[in-house]
Amino acid sequence: MLGGGGLVAANVYASATEGGTDAQVRQAGQDGSGWGSGSATVDCPDVGSRLTSVPDAAREDVDRELALLDQQVAAAYQQLQASAQAVRQDPGSADGTIMDPLKEKRAAVIERIAAAIDRVGDRPQGMEDLAGCTLRPPADQGEEGGDGGQADGDQDQGGNGNAGQGGNGPVADDYADITRVQPNVRTPPQQADASRGSFTSSCGVNAGGLFNSDNVIVAPGVTNGAHHFHDYVGNQANNAFASDEDLANGDTSCVDQGDKSSYYWPVLRLQNGTRERDADAPGGGTEGNAGQIVTPKDVTLTFEGSPRGKVTAMPRLLRIITGDAKAFVNGPANANASWSCTGYEDRQLKDKYPLCPSGSDVVRTFTFQSCWDGRNIDSANHRTHVAFTDAEGRCPDGFQAIPQLVQRIVYDVAAPSLQDGGRTHPLFAVDSFPEQLHKPVTDHGDFVNVFDEDLMRDMVDCINSGRTCGARGDSGGSPSPSSDASPGGGETNPGNGGGEQPSQEPSQQPTQQPSSEAPSTQPANDPGTSSAPAPATTAPRVYTTTSPPRTATPTPTRHGSHSGKEDKADKADKPSKADHSTPPAEPPASAAAESSGAAAQTAPQTAAPTASQSEPQTQPQTEPQAVQGGLAETGAHLWPGALGAVLLIAGFVVLRRTDRSSR
Repeated sequence: MLGGGGLVAANVYASATEGGTDAQVRQAGQDGSGWGSGSATVDCPDVGSRLTSVPDAAREDVDRELALLDQQVAAAYQQLQASAQAVRQDPGSADGTIMDPLKEKRAAVIERIAAAIDRVGDRPQGMEDLAGCTLRPPADQGEEGGDGGQADGDQDQGGNGNAGQGGNGPVADDYADITRVQPNVRTPPQQADASRGSFTSSCGVNAGGLFNSDNVIVAPGVTNGAHHFHDYVGNQANNAFASDEDLANGDTSCVDQGDKSSYYWPVLRLQNGTRERDADAPGGGTEGNAGQIVTPKDVTLTFEGSPRGKVTAMPRLLRIITGDAKAFVNGPANANASWSCTGYEDRQLKDKYPLCPSGSDVVRTFTFQSCWDGRNIDSANHRTHVAFTDAEGRCPDGFQAIPQLVQRIVYDVAAPSLQDGGRTHPLFAVDSFPEQLHKPVTDHGDFVNVFDEDLMRDMVDCINSGRTCGARGDSGGSPSPSSDASPGGGETNPGNGGGEQPSQEPSQQPTQQPSSEAPSTQPANDPGTSSAPAPATTAPRVYTTTSPPRTATPTPTRHGSHSGKEDKADKADKPSKADHSTPPAEPPASAAAESSGAAAQTAPQTAAPTASQSEPQTQPQTEPQAVQGGLAETGAHLWPGALGAVLLIAGFVVLRRTDRSSR
């Protein structure tokens, strides 16, 4: 009887405590302090985006110092997570222990950046004002729901109440039901002399597993410069220390070996409790990027024409970054995330992950800048040498139209079960800088052009002549259909080899969406990615966390070079389907239903907003309808109490029989 009673009491106490934890987290987030959910983040001015002009002689030093600024912010965020309990009790305590020391460290780095530029050019003014950072509480993030996105009920969140396997997002409010989003894609009208053709390069889905947390564009020579992991297709030699020569001589996963370009983007993960090989590595689990890396189901790399005229060849080694990996704190000025579902691609989400209905796959689309300044293959902030067209498809003055890269990445992942915190179907999210909280608006793509000159000429001729060309050329090609129609409808077949003609995905030109955040007046820097050199092979890679420095490796060339041929490689990455659970019949009803609109793709030089959200939308629900519940879950939680009750009754029966026999 004593044992059974003890089990019942312990079970009741444990259940009450567990239920109280969720309630306490939600209440703490609404108590006026703004610190209840513990998902505060560090918001620092983006120094790199302000450096629109850096002399070549200073760029190596400046790149190294900018990467150090990112490391300082990441470390401050990790310190904030570790001291979440103390900060909740006394928000002011973060100033002396986290924010003030961070400001001092940033001030020293910023001074070194200014001094490096001053030695060979004009010292930038006002840089010292960028040292200070602010602490953004959850109340500023629309995440009062707190624990709604937790993927594993038993996951240790360090007491901070954050969602996600890594303790730093996502949350339920980061998702939206795509079926409730109104069509919002706008495309410029095609002029009579438009270049209507398209050229598709097939480079696989990274089935071999080439990952690192480097970014050779933004942080060359810096290990873990991105603080999150990237998928790589195409060039197999890309890492922080890759020189232009390394890229030119590297293997490629592309079917046409004349395309040695590097295409890369943050990995997508299922937050299902899986510990990947990077679980204890910088850029991975130690920086909040946790869970199972998902291999894409399909990847389509299409180069499209201009709606207003012919395109010119891209310069060799041109670097383009689209989107902003720090958009959550920088604001939407350079954000270019675009999320949707197959069958619904006429509606795009900028700052929400899509909840797709049964039979529909998640789609990420990166529509790159298609205007080039005609001189530079890169720029100080990695943005101003390229631009987007305006709403009519015109390039800014002084820019010329180049083929527009559209990356379409498809994933076979189920819609997360927000009603049970992702237990039935886990949350999915992109890797991010730790302080960016895995927000979908931070999605971004990177491209380095390493096409050989002959293939680039074939591409331009194909596009300008209105043909649709595949991976190996099309022996004359077929006429390209008009791209006036809005994108969407069924899923396209990207094709993965030979002369197969992939179905063309119509061009999606930028439309700017309304935002509650004031857009930045300066172009934002994409904090790329960096971690370790990967050998030029398509065999599965092991995650690496350190990259041996190469003293003889030059910094990537910053000015255009049109000469040189690449050697042909003979290895190609083979596509494979991801093995994941099938989507549920209906997206969770608790999904945030308001569309954030089409991808915000606006040229840094011009802003041409177009309306795309005139239809009323359902207001988002920031908290799942039920974090606990269900008969099976209730039974699983109460079985110790039931056993205790049986023991209690059995003890009582034995006691009665003993009492009778004693009489």
